Amino acid sequence: MLTTQLSGLLQRIATSEEENMEETARLLAQAAAGQGNIYFAAFGEMKSISINAQFAAEPFPSFQMWTSDVQLTSADRIWIITRSSANSEAITLAEKLAADFIPFSVLASEPASEENKLSTLAYTYISLKLTKGLLPAEDGSRIVLPYALSAMFVYEAVKMKLDEILFGEE
Repeated sequence: MLTTQLSGLLQRIATSEEENMEETARLLAQAAAGQGNIYFAAFGEMKSISINAQFAAEPFPSFQMWTSDVQLTSADRIWIITRSSANSEAITLAEKLAADFIPFSVLASEPASEENKLSTLAYTYISLKLTKGLLPAEDGSRIVLPYALSAMFVYEAVKMKLDEILFGEE
């Protein structure tokens, strides 16, 4: 049952967010193709995506880990990766980036909407489509919230497109 539900989730992301993933890859490619860096600002369990980007067998091009000490330039691009679009640290960073005219993308679980501040501030926004647990529990609640797993799927899709843009690889 878990495999079926995970497959469905990843398929929904692939289908509904394909254009947003391509736009994110294009945005990030601007830094990698120029003089900038691609900073991952990951929060909570989503830091696992940054760790993968840094230490994977195929590292993410021009990758840097964002910290509050980083001095960003207009050539840099930032990918904010958070479980929830209500994350106060992510919103504070997004507001600062928007005020400084530094382009950034956001990956979060909630769909884009007028009420979703991160989606309104971001140049590109990708939703994980994960709003409730994948499996029913005996008490009627829903369990299994694979935020990091679905974010890793998006990461790999964006990286494939980025590599294609930068290196002509498919």
